[in-house]
Amino acid sequence: MIFIDYKDTRPIYEQITEKLKILILSGALESESKLPSVRQLAMELSLNPNTVQRAYAELERAGFIYTVKGRGNFVCESHALLEEKRQELKKKCQELLREAKEVGIDRGELMRYMEEIEDDRD
Repeated sequence: MIFIDYKDTRPIYEQITEKLKILILSGALESESKLPSVRQLAMELSLNPNTVQRAYAELERAGFIYTVKGRGNFVCESHALLEEKRQELKKKCQELLREAKEVGIDRGELMRYMEEIEDDRD
């Protein structure tokens, strides 16, 4: 489910947060599904429970999960999250396009950059 990259310069809690966000937004973790307990995930990943708790707190603050006292952590309704993230991404794209035009980069060149970046990630 989650793998930690110890060569990554980002803090471990950020890696956990990022990977859980991807799982939630992709639908791999369905709405209302229960997440592993803090202790359980910490044991699976051989981490301090405080690290997992920090990741869960970040996810809750961002609206990806919610906590029920005594029952655990659950995935929020993802449709609203997904739409919100799409709107945020659209705004970022608009800003990127505006900045590119300011420095003389046209749409075609910007798309080539995106394709290069995508190819580098594969």
